[in-house]
Amino acid sequence: MKNRLIAAAAGVVLTLGLAGTANASTTLPEKNTARHCVHHTTGVCGWKVGKKPINKTETAKCKDGSHSYSRHSSGTCSRHKGVKYWWK
Repeated sequence: MKNRLIAAAAGVVLTLGLAGTANASTTLPEKNTARHCVHHTTGVCGWKVGKKPINKTETAKCKDGSHSYSRHSSGTCSRHKGVKYWWK
């Protein structure tokens, strides 16, 4: 009985932990007029280093020089050598 309770509790912890990480992707704002970036694990906030986006909807500049307009930070510039600067 005690082992079943421990196993059930562990299952609940794992389920809650996985549910929390499933929604962890950051939703980016639609316009980059706030002049600050949300926390990202890669790249540098362009506003902090004096760089500006080419227009108000650009979300990132990739390391290969291409521009990104992705709505979510997950996978941004993944086929372009990663993110160099974030705008949001």
